[in-house]
Amino acid sequence: MDLGLEGLRAVVTGGTSGIGLATAKLLLAEGCNVALCGRDAARLEEAAGPLRAAYGDRVLAERCDVLDKAQVEAFHDAVVARFGGADILVNNAGQGRLSTFADTADEAWGDEFRLKFFSVIHPTRAFLPTLEKSASAAVVVVNSLLARQPEPHMVATSALRAGVQNLAKSMSVEFAPKRVRVNAILLGIVDSGQWQRRYEAQAKGGETKEQWMAKLAKEKGILIGRLGRPEEAAAAIAFLASPAASFITGASLEVAGGVSRFA
Repeated sequence: MDLGLEGLRAVVTGGTSGIGLATAKLLLAEGCNVALCGRDAARLEEAAGPLRAAYGDRVLAERCDVLDKAQVEAFHDAVVARFGGADILVNNAGQGRLSTFADTADEAWGDEFRLKFFSVIHPTRAFLPTLEKSASAAVVVVNSLLARQPEPHMVATSALRAGVQNLAKSMSVEFAPKRVRVNAILLGIVDSGQWQRRYEAQAKGGETKEQWMAKLAKEKGILIGRLGRPEEAAAAIAFLASPAASFITGASLEVAGGVSRFA
C-alpha cells in the first residue's frame, strides 16, 4: 500500500531515539524530507549522522528544547529555510514520571503540566501557519494509554496525558476547517533503553531478554505477550500522518498489544 508520503515534509520532535528516531527513519524510507530535533546536541548528531549519510539533504537535524518557545520558533524557521514548509508534525517529545498522589509535590505537578502540554503547544503553534498552506497537513500526537487507563504509580503523568488527549481532540475540531488533521496514538509499553536497563538489573540466571519481557508482558496483561517495538509505533504514526488517512481526524489509535481494559 502506497501511503502517499513521497515528497512530503515531516517534522519529528524528540527524534534522537526510540519512537521518534524510528519514525524519522520510516518517513525517510517512504520518501519524506524529515526535520528532527532533540535537546542533547551529542545524541542528536549520533542519531542524525547515519540518516544524513543515507539520505543527504533530505535530513535536517536541529538542537531544540520544545519547552523553549524561542528555540521552537528558530527550529520552524530552519525547516522552512531548508524545505520551504512542512506538511506533517509529529509531537513526540516527553517522558513519564513515577510518583503517587502522596509523593507528588506541587513543583512536580507543575513540571509535568509544562512538559506534557507545552511539548505539544509550542511546536503546534509554531508550525500551524505553515501547515495551513499544505494540501496534506497532519499533526500526530504521541500520547499514552495512561490517558484512558490511569495507573496510581504514575498519577501526574496519567492525569496530564488525559488532558493532552482532550487537547488533541480540541485541536482536531478547531483545525478541521483549515484542512489540518490532528490524530493521536495511545502507547502501551514499548521496548526502550529503560527496559533494557531494567532487564539487566532484574533478570535472573540465564534468563534471556525475550523470556524476561514475556514474563513482564504477562504481569502487565499484554495479550500479545511481548512489549511493543518502536518501529510498530512508527508505522501507526506514519499511517495517521499520511494522505492514506485523509478522512481521519480527531481519532486515537491504540498501539498497546491489547492491554486496554475499556471498550
